[in-house]
Amino acid sequence: MAQTTKMAGRIARQGNIKVVRYLVTARVKPGRRQALDRAIDEGTLGAGSIAGDEYLHNMEQARALADGQVKWVETCFCATPLAEERPYWEAYFDLVSVKDAHARSRCRHENGTEYWACSTCDCTERLEASLSMRGEAFRKVKAQE
Repeated sequence: MAQTTKMAGRIARQGNIKVVRYLVTARVKPGRRQALDRAIDEGTLGAGSIAGDEYLHNMEQARALADGQVKWVETCFCATPLAEERPYWEAYFDLVSVKDAHARSRCRHENGTEYWACSTCDCTERLEASLSMRGEAFRKVKAQE
């Protein structure tokens, strides 16, 4: 384990690994809400992705806004934002925007004070708590198709 952590730190310091929290804004594609709900209920959302059950967590935390948009915080390790996740999300959503969820200068991984800090960082919880004050829980909002 210690060897893995050392290797991960070395790779991160070389700039090969970027970990960023993104605020994703999307709209469910017409006719796709039932399939999305089924994939969430069956635990198959994101099946085959290296991101694992992160998709299910994101949908648990996602917020439905009055204008029909859905927002969630996404943790991404890809050099290109959502490079791994995008095809899985785009099966159900039209992505409206994907932007940094907070200032990278405050991220311990990004500013070099603690590589791989995202594994134990509470910033996602704080971001999700802040987002939870907006709209309604996405999973509680009935599909309007």
